[in-house]
Amino acid sequence: MPSNSWPPAVVLREVGPRDGLQSIARILPTAQKREWIRGAWEAGIREIEVGSFVPARLLPQLADTAELVAFGKTLPGLTVSVLVPNLKGAENAMDSGADWMLLPLSVSHAHCLANLRKTPDAVVDEIAAIVARRRERGSPIRLEVGLSTAFGCTLQGRVEVAEVLRLARSVLALGVDRIGLADTVGYGDPRQVGELFAAVRAIAGDRLACGHFHDTRGLGLANVMAALQAGETRFDACLAGIGGCPHAPGSSGNVATEDLVYLFRSMGIATGIDFDRLQAVRRTVAQWLEGETLHGSIARAGLPKSLRAAEAVA
Repeated sequence: MPSNSWPPAVVLREVGPRDGLQSIARILPTAQKREWIRGAWEAGIREIEVGSFVPARLLPQLADTAELVAFGKTLPGLTVSVLVPNLKGAENAMDSGADWMLLPLSVSHAHCLANLRKTPDAVVDEIAAIVARRRERGSPIRLEVGLSTAFGCTLQGRVEVAEVLRLARSVLALGVDRIGLADTVGYGDPRQVGELFAAVRAIAGDRLACGHFHDTRGLGLANVMAALQAGETRFDACLAGIGGCPHAPGSSGNVATEDLVYLFRSMGIATGIDFDRLQAVRRTVAQWLEGETLHGSIARAGLPKSLRAAEAVA
């Protein structure tokens, strides 16, 4: 993509309250989560994944998801997302009033069995049932399917492009609102990311609307750039770069929200996010998560003086 073709703006969805906290054993009080969500909203973030409707016995860290949806809906302009693993979770999401439900579909058969105890095709059948139930209930909630382990898997190894395309076609045919591609374990490289996003966009068009990357092997930002060059303008990110899938060994570290805000800000691409306010939220969350490993380069180094000076002149 030539430099004069960069998009004027991108959208970042903060996934920390779900993807970040699901991999941390401690349970943050609901009041602290509400403070996190409000702080992110005050910093300018307008999409937040607040939790997941999974059984509390499996992920007690996310047991207050319904309360967080209700709180998020009080914040003007905030799009509230939740992850759901099955039809029961989807019904809870519909009842909650969330704007979007996110349905994970692992392209890797091994990861799908470990994560959801179903084959990918069985998950497609579950998604079909969810689409049908949404129609029966007349629910306004929208559906996004995340094609996880799309670039490789620590359990299975190689994931074939043909399988990504097959599953993408299957869920698009069901009538889901959009799909995303996720590098769940940080296996992707920029060339692979650019080529896969281009191939999926050829069949999905604008319904391909999210890139989800982990920085496990140091290529998170490079992969974001590759997806950006392939036309993607929506990305998941996690405050302090925490998070990962419990069923994907070694998948630690989502791309840090702060690093993505800096990346796009330095390129003159708008995110609508106030960096200083975002940094204040990180400092608060870091206190709550004292002892946990946090990530992110710009949080340690700060903004370059040259960037601040240029913004002051502008």
